[in-house]
Amino acid sequence: MNLHQNQLPSLKESINKYNLHAKKSLGQHFLLDPMINQQIIALAGDLTDKNVIEVGPGPGGLTRALLGSHAQKIIGVEVDQRALQLLHELQTYYPKRFTIVEHDALKLDLTTLCEAPRQIVANLPYNIGTPLLLGWLRQGQQWSRLTLMFQQEVAERVCAAPNTEFYGRLSVIAQWVAQCVIVKHIPPGAFTPPPKVYSAVINIIPKAEQPSADLFKAMEKVTAAAFGQRRKMLKGALKNIGGEVLLSGANIDGTRRAETLTILEFDQLARLYQQMNGYESNLPSTSNI
Repeated sequence: MNLHQNQLPSLKESINKYNLHAKKSLGQHFLLDPMINQQIIALAGDLTDKNVIEVGPGPGGLTRALLGSHAQKIIGVEVDQRALQLLHELQTYYPKRFTIVEHDALKLDLTTLCEAPRQIVANLPYNIGTPLLLGWLRQGQQWSRLTLMFQQEVAERVCAAPNTEFYGRLSVIAQWVAQCVIVKHIPPGAFTPPPKVYSAVINIIPKAEQPSADLFKAMEKVTAAAFGQRRKMLKGALKNIGGEVLLSGANIDGTRRAETLTILEFDQLARLYQQMNGYESNLPSTSNI
């Protein structure tokens, strides 16, 4: 039954009804301010006719803002039993547009939930945000956009430039496959309960050309070695994966350190590593990265 939207209980009423309070063990900090949630949806771009997946909708504050957009379908992936009761009630008001999937997002291929064009809009749980992002970056061609909220430090790592404090493996991989921009900072007081740090929203827009699965694995291997011992010079950090040949082939000085390399230089190293291990690339050249 599609109940009239005016009968929809307020967010506060729903939270109290189901005694839904944020759990520290789940990394939960609920964003309940409707104005901020609407701003996040606006930053996600034109959602008309898009299928939107929200990971960890919790009490449904961001979900309600999504349901107020022109998105074709909203799919909420939630594992918290307390939140599921609340979300199922919300679903009765939007039975054709809102679907709930009870599953751990880390163990689920989200692309199986809906057809393209698809994108993710989510206030990610703090304790699993980074592994979730890395999984989605591996399948960049499947997403039109990711609009994600992280702890500010994680957001800065994703968007950092070379030779800056937060530049590292996550920066390289994310910016290699996508355009990454911090579009909003959110203070702790906007959340319930307030976290100890600021949060930030990032827009991640995958590039038209995406690496093959093998090339992505090569990049993961190279960046893990390079930044795993970031105080070391590259000739030492990359020694165990054939660093001397890689650095020579890419014409990179082995006395440099990982944080000084550009995305393009890491791309060159990844392609060389891929060739050394018998892989073939599906990208025509490094100029598109």
